[in-house]
Amino acid sequence: MTSISGAVRAFRPAQLGTLVVIAWSGEHPDDERDMPFLLAYSLGDGDGGPEGVEAAARKLLADIGLPVGTEYVDAAQVDGLPVTLLVEAGQAVLTMPHLTAQCTVPPEWLAAVRERGHVYFLFATRAWPQAAPGAPVTEEELRDFAGDEAMLSTAAHCLLPVRQLRG
Repeated sequence: MTSISGAVRAFRPAQLGTLVVIAWSGEHPDDERDMPFLLAYSLGDGDGGPEGVEAAARKLLADIGLPVGTEYVDAAQVDGLPVTLLVEAGQAVLTMPHLTAQCTVPPEWLAAVRERGHVYFLFATRAWPQAAPGAPVTEEELRDFAGDEAMLSTAAHCLLPVRQLRG
């Protein structure tokens, strides 16, 4: 008789809980032009709480080929990366296997997207329960979370091309 230990579990979106995306732009240190940023994070309300969310996020990112750490993936250089970003009518729509999330984007973010054609996308494995949809996030709160070394070193980083509907 054979026994199997450590069975592989399939990813379930409920493990992530509420997924939120937030967009902002800021000066890029290399060229002093605005860079559009997009951050995806969970509120930590998934199966297993914040620890379960972190494990689920790491599994999802590994499954789709986005490494966790401080190095970024240039999605334009990777065949078959199943992550897309559609920007239309002031909305950013992020699509990944098992999930879709969208947010309203500010005009300066749209201007940076038009200039660059891509966004710097971060997918945090750490939960950010204080930044719930509809609750205002101050620049200081965003800077504290998005600039936190522990968050950055445990997130996936990706230059993600922007797609737009053609008229």
